Amino acid sequence: MQEKITCTRPVTGYREGNIVSAFGTDLLLTGGIFVPNLLLRFYKKIGISDTGIMLILQLFRLRTEESRLHATVSELSEFMTMEQELLERELEMLLEGKFLAVTEYYDGRQVVEGFDFRPLFEKISDFWACAKMAEIEEVQQVLKNGARETAPTDEAFGGLYQAFEKEFGRPLSPIEAEQVLKWRQGMSPALVREALRRAVLLGKHNFKYIGTILFEWQKNNLRTLAEVEEYDRNFEARRKRKGTPTSKKSQEDIERKERKKELIRRLYS
Repeated sequence: MQEKITCTRPVTGYREGNIVSAFGTDLLLTGGIFVPNLLLRFYKKIGISDTGIMLILQLFRLRTEESRLHATVSELSEFMTMEQELLERELEMLLEGKFLAVTEYYDGRQVVEGFDFRPLFEKISDFWACAKMAEIEEVQQVLKNGARETAPTDEAFGGLYQAFEKEFGRPLSPIEAEQVLKWRQGMSPALVREALRRAVLLGKHNFKYIGTILFEWQKNNLRTLAEVEEYDRNFEARRKRKGTPTSKKSQEDIERKERKKELIRRLYS
């Protein structure tokens, strides 16, 4: 049985030597399926084999691409290398293990049977919830240890943790919480907040960029916001001095650019 691919494609023939673009066009137009990362992360833990997960992905595809709600073993064997007997056994295992179910659907004309994926995602959600709880407990332990190690300044660390959560729009991972704790122990909370503020203003919501800012301040022995501001002023002054024209030609170039800018402003004002 030949696979039927339904899509919109040009009726004109592809020119010789243009097969790569033809393939790229078909690759785009035939679409794809969405595979959740959590499914790939937990399918082994909930008891699904590698063959079983590939079978499920084929069921996803047949349903979304070809509207086959209840694909048969024969139809599945067109796309998988496994013998039909083994394929049938694998499908039965998925049904018996309550990873899949068969339920009734209304397709707009009649009631038909089809595979139900809700049992699969219920099992995945259980493992997700357990993993999330373990992560929350780990973060709480980091916070608890941090409060113990930094007492009596644990309130400052808690404020930093909340500031990072607010700006990132999500809970911090245990590794991120530990990094905030290290920064708190190594420098003023005001400096950490300032580095966070500067990163957010530039759209850099990542710890690596914030760490780069703090490392630069530590390298230059800056311990307060006042010292950071003074360092910035000196840096800007040095930058301007380097940009000062050193010849008549460079001065003429600057004047020419300014006249050009003024002309553009007049044209569009």
